[in-house]
Amino acid sequence: MSGELSDSVLKGIIRKVGLECAAQGQALSETLVAFMVKAVVLDPRNDFNMEQILTEKDMQNLIQLCVTRLLDTTNPSLSTIKMQVYFDMNYANRAELLHEQQCVLEGKLAPMVRDITNSCPHVQEEMEVYQNIVTYVLLRSGLGSPADIEAVREVTAALQSVFPQTEITTFISLSKKDKEQQLKNLAMLVTGIRLYNKECGNGGRSIDDLPAILNEAIPSATQTVDEGLNTCHMLAYKYTALLESMQEDPHRYMQLSSFKLKEALFHVRQYEAFLCILLSDAITSAQEVESLNVQLAVTMMQLKNTVQDKISIDTKEVFPLFLELSKLWTSFQDEMLLLSFLTNMTNSLKQFLEIQSQLFPEAVLTSLLEGVTVKSDEERIKETMGTRVTVSDFKNQEWLFPETTDNFNQLAIQYRSFCAHAIGVKGLTLPGNPALGILKHKGKCYVFSSKEAAYTFAQDPDKFIQLNVEKAKEYAELIQLLELHHQFEYLLPHAQARIADKCLMKPIAKCDSSTQTDTHILPPTIVRSYEWNEWELRRKAIKLANLRRNLTHSMQTDLSHMKRENFTQVYLPKAVSTQTKRDNSSNVPKPQIFLKGLRGGSSPTTHMVKVDLTRAVDET
Repeated sequence: MSGELSDSVLKGIIRKVGLECAAQGQALSETLVAFMVKAVVLDPRNDFNMEQILTEKDMQNLIQLCVTRLLDTTNPSLSTIKMQVYFDMNYANRAELLHEQQCVLEGKLAPMVRDITNSCPHVQEEMEVYQNIVTYVLLRSGLGSPADIEAVREVTAALQSVFPQTEITTFISLSKKDKEQQLKNLAMLVTGIRLYNKECGNGGRSIDDLPAILNEAIPSATQTVDEGLNTCHMLAYKYTALLESMQEDPHRYMQLSSFKLKEALFHVRQYEAFLCILLSDAITSAQEVESLNVQLAVTMMQLKNTVQDKISIDTKEVFPLFLELSKLWTSFQDEMLLLSFLTNMTNSLKQFLEIQSQLFPEAVLTSLLEGVTVKSDEERIKETMGTRVTVSDFKNQEWLFPETTDNFNQLAIQYRSFCAHAIGVKGLTLPGNPALGILKHKGKCYVFSSKEAAYTFAQDPDKFIQLNVEKAKEYAELIQLLELHHQFEYLLPHAQARIADKCLMKPIAKCDSSTQTDTHILPPTIVRSYEWNEWELRRKAIKLANLRRNLTHSMQTDLSHMKRENFTQVYLPKAVSTQTKRDNSSNVPKPQIFLKGLRGGSSPTTHMVKVDLTRAVDET
């Protein structure tokens, strides 16, 4: 949009829309008109082609649509956007509010500080300077008015005990910076002395009992916020039940389609989100006040034990206690300011809830809910406590569970912890149950209202994320309600922009990393041979001149000539062996053959006889 609508054209459209609304009796802020112009262009139902330059006819149509929506006071969507703009422009956290208050106080006291620090003995009388210091101390402490004679007397008496009028000449001779610092120290010392005197029953009637006031006011403010939250919860539960019945029954859809139930649901959810922020601040204030009460009692007891009934007291012992007492009381004053701011914000937000009673009176809402089961967020979460996503069903999805993630309860959940599936598909803000498992997709965490919704979303997360973006284009109030600022950066509210850079809590289930920064990125340019001392340079020159006249001699003797230390290295033979076939033999009978008749015989007819006497093989 920023590429097609230039700043001058956009400002012209905003101005024309504002003038048209003012002509019809509605004076609207420029911020609200600008947001509405951008929201109308985003809405796909208005059919503005952002890829083309808007013609004159398109601009007239855009102006008319914006005026129509801004004048439709019966639309909960307009009331939601007005509430978001109001909260964005008026809400400030603790640090911002206290910083602004400190700047306002310094601005009011700046002229008086200037008069005191610029004073000169020849220009002003010392008595007048001292009176200005008394007034400064009284105004800076916030414990009374300069018109209260009794308060002025108490401040003067306390100031004289730590800063006599005879010291004014020394004070005037100090530098401007030292004067300013001493003025602050004097204001804190006098405040501590007055608080101690009040505790002892010596004056202090103009000092309010801030601890007692806060102890009564904080529970009352918290109760008011709780009552508003209960009202929001009941309306959200009823609207959600009606919307679910419309989706389940076509007859109910025809009956309830004329009612702006989705816009009403988004309205109460946004009101609930703002009240939760205020309730968190109130709880923080209650904890801070409780801590301050303990510190105040301890400091006051130490001060009483130090002072007691002594005539003279060492300033090194008592002054730090007075300063500590003043700091604690300043913290009480800060908590009073914060509580007043939270109370005013709570009361101012009530005006945006009046449209609910106008659109849905109690009798009408009761009749619509006949036969419809209304479930609270707690009941919906309890219904799904017994189920859990099975990680093995997903290959490339990362799921976080309490037992596997150290900071499970502090994770930054997308869509303000509403079900990521129900928003784009059903247009409902159902509470997500982290116990089912938190899906981590592209560095962001998502929760779901049921196991089925988790499985459906995990199949194609980018598709459902885009559906949620398209739903936010139709209902612009969802951009801030669901914290879709990264999708619509040009619609980023001022309050959200201030906290956008804060470090969000991320899962640390498996995150081990380290970085290293070079100490010296550029190569060193130090010339080591540089010498600034001329006497050192002279000494080096003399040394070099002497070296030129020196010679190096060498000689050999009979003992060293042609001789040196020698050594040899012997490699021992390796123990090598080879493997060959083994010789073997078998034992067979030895042949034994006897020949008879070799020597002849007595008979001429005797023949030689061969006899085999070899033993059989099996006998060996």
